[in-house]
Amino acid sequence: MEDKKREGNLLKDYVIKNINESILVKQSLYTQIPIIQKASKLIAHQLMSEGKVILLGNGGSAADAQHIAAEFVGKYALKRKGLPAMALSTNSSSVTAIGNDYGFDVIFERQLEAFATKKDIIIAISTSGNSKNVHRAVKFAKKNKIRTICMTGKNGGSLSTLADLTINVPSNNTQRIQECHIMIGHIIVGLVEQILLSKK
Repeated sequence: MEDKKREGNLLKDYVIKNINESILVKQSLYTQIPIIQKASKLIAHQLMSEGKVILLGNGGSAADAQHIAAEFVGKYALKRKGLPAMALSTNSSSVTAIGNDYGFDVIFERQLEAFATKKDIIIAISTSGNSKNVHRAVKFAKKNKIRTICMTGKNGGSLSTLADLTINVPSNNTQRIQECHIMIGHIIVGLVEQILLSKK
């Protein structure tokens, strides 16, 4: 009985610890509010200029990219028309063909070459800010005058000096960074919805 009680307390402590850690990291994002607002305005501007949102990232960040794209295309909080958005990790045939023929480092850059225009905006997600294929994609976008927003963590990495705007989660914990990234994505979609509806 005592062993079960001790085990239950350990599990409870672990849950509480993770919740508290997540709350603390999210509270640190107050410093990023002006950048989140700027990013939302920039996305809304590109959408009103007949552009689309192109999202990219690896692993959990790929899942976030796909999730956020779905919020734009479907809806988040308000009734409105679908907004053009795509995640570059979702076409497994393209990703694997490009990776096989040219290398994993160019899986996003090659797709931007095919799909992106100056009217579009790129949202690049990397918890470290140093993912090679994400870095190459943002570098390609900058070279071709395509606007970029990066969501990073830790010290921002190499992406922080490349992007037009960088929203950085000041944490070294990948899980906490990812939790913040999806929250930031939700906030941005919600703000974009409000901005676009206010312009009608």
